[in-house]
Amino acid sequence: MAFLEPIEQDSSTSKELASLCFPGPSCQVACARALRAILGAVRRPFLVLVIAIAAVGAFAGGLAWLLDTPKPTPSAPRRERLYLTLCSTCHGADGRGSWRAALFLIRPGKLSDNEAIGHRSDEYLFDIIKHGGAPIGKPGMPGFGATLSDADITELVRYVRGLTRPG
Repeated sequence: MAFLEPIEQDSSTSKELASLCFPGPSCQVACARALRAILGAVRRPFLVLVIAIAAVGAFAGGLAWLLDTPKPTPSAPRRERLYLTLCSTCHGADGRGSWRAALFLIRPGKLSDNEAIGHRSDEYLFDIIKHGGAPIGKPGMPGFGATLSDADITELVRYVRGLTRPG
């Protein structure tokens, strides 16, 4: 195994290596010039990289702000907190629908429309919240029966009833 054997060095090689490890004043000047040349050549691409990273960060932050769902106030009743947490992404905070759902080609029901919701029974709303829309031909509506208790679903039905506007 020849590659494991130590390499023999003469004294001139050792002196050359030592001169590289402990540069003298002339070498320091040469290194400083080389460093300035490298920094000068790298300055513009580095600046472009920093600007690009800042632009991507600003875009991502703006998109996150735009797509953020409304947060309920800490003193809000449970039914409002449930609605804003689970329903407002598609139905909107005011029940008129959300443009976010349109991005995925989903047309959620407008909960503020008295003509659409007013004639529906509480049992219908309860069932569609609990089991989702698939059993009645509205596959975009997920079911929350595994997540919410019956009492929570009843609270959501009451909140939805409060969103409907006459006329």
